[in-house]
Amino acid sequence: MGDFYQTLGVPRNASKDDVRKAFRKLARQYHPDKNPGDNAAEEKFKEVNQAYETLSDVEKRKQYDELLRLGAFDPRTGGFRPGAGGAGFQGFDPRMFQQGGAQAFDVGDLGDILGGLFGGAARGARGRGRAAARGADLQADVTISFEESLDGATVRIPVEKEDVCTACHGSGAQPGTTPKTCPDCDGRGVLAQNQGLFALSTPCPRCAGNGTVIESPCQVCGGRGVASRTRRYTVKVPAGAKEGTKIKLKGKGEGGMRGGQPGDLYVVVHVVASDLFERCGDNLAVEVPITIAEAALGAQVRIPTPGGGRVSIKVPAGSADGRCLRVRGKGAPRLKGGHGDLLARLRIVVPDKPDKEQRRLLEQLAGTLADPRAAKFGGT
Repeated sequence: MGDFYQTLGVPRNASKDDVRKAFRKLARQYHPDKNPGDNAAEEKFKEVNQAYETLSDVEKRKQYDELLRLGAFDPRTGGFRPGAGGAGFQGFDPRMFQQGGAQAFDVGDLGDILGGLFGGAARGARGRGRAAARGADLQADVTISFEESLDGATVRIPVEKEDVCTACHGSGAQPGTTPKTCPDCDGRGVLAQNQGLFALSTPCPRCAGNGTVIESPCQVCGGRGVASRTRRYTVKVPAGAKEGTKIKLKGKGEGGMRGGQPGDLYVVVHVVASDLFERCGDNLAVEVPITIAEAALGAQVRIPTPGGGRVSIKVPAGSADGRCLRVRGKGAPRLKGGHGDLLARLRIVVPDKPDKEQRRLLEQLAGTLADPRAAKFGGT
């Protein structure tokens, strides 16, 4: 058997994560799928499995370390000295650490650790019996207008889903009857197959791992316990909802199997874009056209607000194109209360076809202005 710490190549104070990493590395190296026909690699693979099964289990590792501390482990033979299960180890069987001992290695544990490294070849099935199963979560989409996203809205949405059969109440059996314990697996849902070192468990083919069989299936749902139907739900979209906001309706997902809890319904909100405002988190941005004169001299202008009204803002003299002015509290409602801000982006509008008077005045103005490029580029 050997020292498990030496087998994995880790110190005795190795963390659980270090043990796992060492195991994964060695499992890749010696896995039978990578070493077909190599008996030595197969034996090494089994030793690595044994070492990991013990050192990854808190209680087993504690017992194993105690045996090492008391000198029960014999490094010359690679096993435990006779009497290791004596005083101080009442109820403890050292064979649990040995090949073919009191407890067989369950390949299902190995499959969980390898995580599909070898295409799932090491995975084993575990029977869970016919236990209650929670229903699946569902997702539905709803589209609202920009104005509704700010004010809030109440909408009705249809949802097609699997729901608990009203005839058999989810049991799958014809009303008046009940599912029976599977005679092949005795209700365990799995059949065990002894493969020497490995104890493989496979789902019972007769009950498909449920542990019970239905002799008289419900005629409404065909024994499934659920039936397809379309349900309509009222959804309250809160004021301030934005694109992608999710609203959870607890218990409105698919029905649970065999008395299990129903899943939840997640409603995803989609918002039609506004022609005027742009959403920036809880803020709203609006482009404000201004003239050259207003930009240069400053002005008082009125701009729209999302509520349909207008507010006056001051354009400072010498404002450049793209300058952003902030109007506090006039943005979108926040889901947790309050409002964002309204951001006014100034856009200087230049006359594309100035008339004679405008041209004369612009030429007169141009003659009084310094070259704006001289300071940046130098010269003319």
